[in-house]
Amino acid sequence: MTGTPYSPGLEGVVAGETAISTVGKEGLGLNYRGYAIHDLAEHASFEEVAYLLIHGKLPDGGELARYRKRLAGLRGLPEALKGVLEQLPAKAHPMDVLRTGCSALGAMEPETAEHGTYQVADRLLAVFPAMLLYWHHFHRTGERIETESAEESQAGHFLALLHGRQPDALQRRAVDASLILYAEHEFNASTFSARVTASTLSDFYAAVTSAIGTLRGPLHGGANEEAMRLISRFASPEEAEAAVRAMLAAGQKIMGFGHRVYKKQADPRSAIIQEWSRRLSEASGDLLLYRVSERIERLVREEKGMFANLDFYSASAYHLCGIPTPMFTPVFVLARVAGWSAHIIEQRGANRIFRPIAAYVGPAPRPYVPIEQRG
Repeated sequence: MTGTPYSPGLEGVVAGETAISTVGKEGLGLNYRGYAIHDLAEHASFEEVAYLLIHGKLPDGGELARYRKRLAGLRGLPEALKGVLEQLPAKAHPMDVLRTGCSALGAMEPETAEHGTYQVADRLLAVFPAMLLYWHHFHRTGERIETESAEESQAGHFLALLHGRQPDALQRRAVDASLILYAEHEFNASTFSARVTASTLSDFYAAVTSAIGTLRGPLHGGANEEAMRLISRFASPEEAEAAVRAMLAAGQKIMGFGHRVYKKQADPRSAIIQEWSRRLSEASGDLLLYRVSERIERLVREEKGMFANLDFYSASAYHLCGIPTPMFTPVFVLARVAGWSAHIIEQRGANRIFRPIAAYVGPAPRPYVPIEQRG
């Protein structure tokens, strides 16, 4: 096709306006509603950030306390949803569990005038850890866990349900910081999916289910799992360097590196999660994964000019918090549902259905041939 220009993957195409975040904009960096990601990761809690994204402002002390109490009160699972989770295979990928659980909950607790946009956003934010870990424990031990906990933070709640004990303070804060880093990232693939679905005036659950399905792919959310599989293969940094050098020479892709937006600059989130990986490694007394990650990062940067993205050091950080590798991308969901919710709300506020055009590259017009004349 000639005439109309197009961009494969919509790279560089402005598909809409947002007041939620900036990503890779010159002079702005990564911020959520004007607040720099470094400041939020260092000083805020995930609940503050979720409130900021969804409600448009940082909460004061009273608002934050009420918000945390509200989320804690929404962690229970309906009995019917427990039945659905019990029926899902033990070998299912946890992302499939969250995708199915979200859709099922939408049928059980549909969006209505009384149970509207903000109520659904809060419910999903609160209940996703419960969905994931109810299924996890049921299929591994047969236990039907109680999904409420005394933990006021989402990070602490997740770790408490996962391990069945009071979480380690350093691990709680590391996961909390990672949730902040993963909470929002402008028009990435999963967020765009949510907005496309929302633009049809479909319901909130459908938009989030679309986003989970998009995040499922290894080129988006699954990269942290692939990064963990890579770094766990090696017994030393030297072994890692030799193997990755051979992979690069063979043209193989190293997951956790490169980004559609961050091409000439480092992902600003990477240094933050790298520091958490270092602190967790030192606290555990086992520095192997961190040293291997450092060596691979330096090699890929020197050989290919590619920077590590958030997923790369998240792998070792999550592993050191005792999070199973198949849960890495679901933890991404636990965070990004805040950003998805903000974008669904924003899309609904000034909606126009997404309907791009395609560059046709098929056959020229031709006559229909009756079946008896086809040879």
